[in-house]
Amino acid sequence: MPTPTATTDREATRARLQEHLTGLAGQRLLIGLDVDGTLVDHDGAMTPDMHRMLQRAAEEHKVVIATGRSLGATLPIVEAAGITHGFAVCSNGAVTVELDPDAAGGHRIIDTRPFRPGHALRTLREVAPDAHYAVEMSDGTFRSTPGFQDASFGVQAIESDLDELMELEAVRVVVHVPDLSPQEFSRVIAESGVHGVEYSIGWTAWLDMAAPGISKASALETLRERLEIGSERTVAVGDGFNDTEMLTWAGVGVAMGQAPQGVKDVADVVTDSIYEDGTVRVLEQLLD
Repeated sequence: MPTPTATTDREATRARLQEHLTGLAGQRLLIGLDVDGTLVDHDGAMTPDMHRMLQRAAEEHKVVIATGRSLGATLPIVEAAGITHGFAVCSNGAVTVELDPDAAGGHRIIDTRPFRPGHALRTLREVAPDAHYAVEMSDGTFRSTPGFQDASFGVQAIESDLDELMELEAVRVVVHVPDLSPQEFSRVIAESGVHGVEYSIGWTAWLDMAAPGISKASALETLRERLEIGSERTVAVGDGFNDTEMLTWAGVGVAMGQAPQGVKDVADVVTDSIYEDGTVRVLEQLLD
């Protein structure tokens, strides 16, 4: 049997997507789109086709950028994409903003879901004493333990000791253990008995914690109700474990081709990878 060509693969992807998305084009949809690995590659680059298709989709539907990134790290993507109206869900659902060119900075915060992470941090300190910690607050500022800075914060974190962080009200807490693999870190978290927070472990030994019940899906559901869009007219696309609730929530959940198998397993359909413009293939099916 000959090796499938890229064209054959693309046709197979189109057929899979058509099977699940047929009938949605022409309706008013709510489309939740992850950022890293979905709209941009892991170097932060967006292809011209993705840029063009994203703008078209935003004109016809309610497109919601839904990301684990902080507000400060999300806004540059929104600006680069040329989206001036709509919504963005940041910090894995803890912060929601409405995009409005007439608002200061082009956006306004319309919802935050803060919590007090002190107990979880005390517990984690016992089982992961070498971890780095950062706390994101409702206004987008970060405080972190000494030496912990990351581009995903979108701002320079203010260094603080862990005891100070334990007293803060947060929308998100980031825990990073550079010397552990994701598998080893998962075991540490399981053994810690941390509870009262939701968490997702990403591509590295990296833990994001939010208030109980908060996820991209919970924020998207709040927006769906606000916009009065039927649940059957919702689509979500993502590639990470912090997207699983969103993919399950959506009327049609689409996993990226490079997503881990555990993410693909909860999706309704799998598109091509980010390097093959898999999200473009999805949006093509949803536009008139």
